[in-house]
Order: sequence, then C-alpha cells, then structure tokens
Amino acid sequence: MLLETFQPSLDPLGSPWLSALVAALPIIAMLVTLGGLRWKAHLAGPFSWLVAFLVAITAFKMPALLALSTSIHGFVYGIFPIIWILVAAIWMYEVTVAAGRFDDLKRTFFLISDDPRILGLLIAFCFGGLLEALAGFGAPVAITAAMLVAIGFSPLRSALIALLANTVPVAFGAVGLPVLMAARTGGFEDVLAISPITGRLTAMLCLVVPFLLLAVMDGRRGLKQCWPFGLAVGASFGVTKWIVSATPLYNLTEVFAAVISLVVTIVFLRLWHPAGGEEAATRIGVPIDSKLEGEGTGAVKADTDAPALTPQRIFMAVVPYLLVIVVFAIAALPPIKAALASTDVRIPWPGLSGLLDSAGKASAHQVYTFAWASTPGILLALVAIVTGLIYKMTLPAILGVLWTNVKKMRFAMLTIGSVVALAYVMGDSGQTLTLGMFFAGAGLAYPFVAPVLGWIGTYVTGSDTSANILFSGLQSGVGAQIAPGSHLDVEQMRALLVGSNAAGGVVGKMISPQSLTIAATAIGIPGSESTILRRIIGWSFALLALLCLLSGLMSTPVLSWLLP
Repeated sequence: MLLETFQPSLDPLGSPWLSALVAALPIIAMLVTLGGLRWKAHLAGPFSWLVAFLVAITAFKMPALLALSTSIHGFVYGIFPIIWILVAAIWMYEVTVAAGRFDDLKRTFFLISDDPRILGLLIAFCFGGLLEALAGFGAPVAITAAMLVAIGFSPLRSALIALLANTVPVAFGAVGLPVLMAARTGGFEDVLAISPITGRLTAMLCLVVPFLLLAVMDGRRGLKQCWPFGLAVGASFGVTKWIVSATPLYNLTEVFAAVISLVVTIVFLRLWHPAGGEEAATRIGVPIDSKLEGEGTGAVKADTDAPALTPQRIFMAVVPYLLVIVVFAIAALPPIKAALASTDVRIPWPGLSGLLDSAGKASAHQVYTFAWASTPGILLALVAIVTGLIYKMTLPAILGVLWTNVKKMRFAMLTIGSVVALAYVMGDSGQTLTLGMFFAGAGLAYPFVAPVLGWIGTYVTGSDTSANILFSGLQSGVGAQIAPGSHLDVEQMRALLVGSNAAGGVVGKMISPQSLTIAATAIGIPGSESTILRRIIGWSFALLALLCLLSGLMSTPVLSWLLP
C-alpha cells in the first residue's frame, strides 16, 4: 500500500500565468491532436493523458505512482459507469432495429410531419431533452444521433445535430443533479438560490439553439422555411425552464420543458405547415464528408409497402421509449433512488490513501464507488432486455446484439477511459484548479468570464456535474471577494457565479472528447471525432461568448433585474 501523501499546489511555478499555461497543456494537446492534426480519438486521448501525467509529475510535483494510480482509477470509471451507459443505450436502440420495429417508429414520426427538419428538432431537441432529464451520461446523444440517421440525415450531420441539441438540458439533466451539486459545493443550503439563475441563462439559449440546429440541418433554406417552428420550440422550452427552475420542482425542469414543448409544437403544426420539406429530404442526406460517410442515403420517406401503421404497431414502436420514461421516472422517486444508491459498493482505491485535495481534505478519488444499480446503465440494460422480450426475441438473440455492439466499441472504450484518466490526473494534481484560479484573477470583470470555468470543467471531465464539483467552491469564494464595490451584494454575486458555472458547462458538453466519441460511435463511424470537433467547436465558442456576455451583464444594472 502506497503511503505517500500529496496535496496539490495551485501555483507550483511561482507565477500564476506560467502555472496556468503549463496546466493548460493537456487541453491544448487534445485540441491540437484531435482538431488540428486529425488524429483518431483513441490515439489523441492517450497522448493527451500522457501530457497531463508528465505535467503532474514534473511541474506539479505529484508522485509518479500516485499519478499513475489516479489515472487507472479514472480509466476504470470511464469504463464503468460511462462506457456501460453508452453500450446499454445503443443496445436498446439496436434491439429495436434487430426486431424490425424501428421502421414503424420512423413511420410514426412521419405522421407528425413529413418535413425531416421538423422531425429533427422534435427528436434532437425535445425528445433528447427528455432523455437528458431522465438519464444523461451521453445516452441522449447516442440514441438521438442513431434515430436521426434512420430518418434520413447523413451520419455526420446527425452527430452535429445531436451534440448541439444536447446543450440546454444538461444543467438540469439526470434529474437535476448538476445544479444540485453546484449549490452544495458552492456552499448554498437551498438549491433555489442557484437553479433559477442557471435556468434563466440556459432558457435564453433556447432562443438560439433551435435556429442553429436548423442551420446545421438545411442551411439558410432551413432557417427561412422553418424559423416559425424553431421559435415555437425554443420559446415553449425556454419559458418552461424559466418558470420551473425557480420552483421546488427544479429537478424536473427538463421533463416539464421537453413534454410541454412537444405538446405545444404538435399543436402548432396543426396551424402552420413548413414549405420545402420534400426538397429538404433530399438535401439532409447529402454527406458532409463523403470520404467518411460514403455516397449518402437519399431521401427517406414512409414505406408505402409496409404493413398498415395501426395504433397497435405505433404503440409497439414507441414501447422502448415509454419504458425509458417510466423506468427512469420510477428510479427518480426518492425512496427508490435511495434504495438503488444503498447498493453502491465503495472500494478504497489502492495507492491513493495519501491523496488530498487543495484544501487538505481526503480526495474523493481515494474511494471507487461501484454503482452497479444506481447509474442509468443498468436501467437502460433492463429496458433493452424487456424490449427484446416484448418483441418476442430470444434471450440469446438479445445478448447477441449486445456482444456485437461491445465489439464495435473497443476503440470508444480506449478513448473514453483515457480521457477520464486525463481528467482525474489533471484534477488530483491541481492542474484544473490552477486554471480556475488564473481566471479568477479578473476582478470585477470576472462575471464576464465565469462561465468559462464551467466550459473548461465539462470539456475536461465530460460532465457538468463534475465541473460544478470542481469549480463551484472557487466561484463562490471569488464572488465573496469581488462583490464589495460591485452592483450586487455578496449573496447575489456568489449565486450568479455559481449559476454561471453550471450554465457554462452545458456548451462545453458538445465538444467534450467523451461526447464526440459517443456521437461517432452512434452514427457508425468510429474515428470521426476530429471531423465532428472541427465542425462544431465554433458553435461552442459562440454560445460560450453569449453566456459570458449575459453573465457579465447580470452583474451590472443592465441585466441584474434577471436575478431572482
């Protein structure tokens, strides 16, 4: 058993800017190798981890065995629960394909509208938001990207749409866990001090993201022909978020937003019909990169030769997704949630007994929690098995679908495992907090950059929850320091910065290497992460800039009236 003790220093080089620059090297390495040099993600991930490991043991003086042990811990966590959740989500989808029921689901969508852009918004934004609310952990991207391919979108376009849509729901995903952890880590007894701020910031993004989705789907013609529907989706989703996030039902914000938005938009389609849907159906399947995607699928329409789409067939087609909603809703009930959490197995991680955090307390990574029943993976697996049985598949056939997908995901396992290992060694050595402390030196201008920390944290860890755990305490402390002399009092400033951190994380999610790998795997083109990153990173920067502007103005008389 390793007995070394290590407490990270937040300025190991004696110069805040130099320490921050060195701490940023692993992030720079990932962006350059993945986005610039176009490496495969399963190569860029391990290389970036190696950079983080070397920075930890050289610049941050972390003992090599400690750095290696926490890296292995992170890799294991990447496999379980993260990869397990991804495998289970795609397994559930592939069972519907193997049973021949996904064609019925596709035809069911065409009953709502024959315009694929309308269906794309409903699937990626509304249904994806519901999946994020209930499951999170990459499941919405995996499921919606595969569904978009099935209705005719080219694979890379499907990945971009799924990633871009999986932004505004993230802060209240997994039944409100990210914003709850933001409040707790930031030192707030009542989560309602934080949730309305995060809700309002992300609600304003709802007025932007649907239009970006239309642009990705069909360019200027998509915006021109479908903007009323984009406005209806975004406004109904955003207004609901604004209202519910300020109530004791804050943890169901995305559930209400997704369901109400879906109902509103279906009613809206009774009163308004888009133009150009038939022509758009031929454009959305055109490959973005023909070398990766092939020749394209062409327009996808309802199969007129298929059996009549009776109410029974429609019900059977949506059974898996009804099961997801029911199972996750039951699992979110406090008694059930507590019972599932009680099955967690806590295992002291070898070699990390002397690992401390920057405050000198025992690091959370000293213990690995084997949450076999309390994470979405087991619930999604249950849905996959029950779905297969309902579809009268044999158990060997159901498990065969699982094994086929496990073999396909071997490179995704290496990528996500190495990225989580990178996140662990960066966090435990002090690199991540060093970056945060550097940005915290901006003084009264700091509210204009506060969301950047959430963005960095989510990019590195792949989780808005983890980003909030990393930085909410720092955000709260900075708020207390800079409030005197500002327009806000101390509590308002602390709440604004912590809420902004949670909001900033949602736009880092789309470019997280974990998310990129999930999307690439879901569309059946593993190794396409670099192409996806290059095409989506600009949207991430643009949305981050908007959040920074809103956060900064909320600290001034211009928009301070938006604070609860």
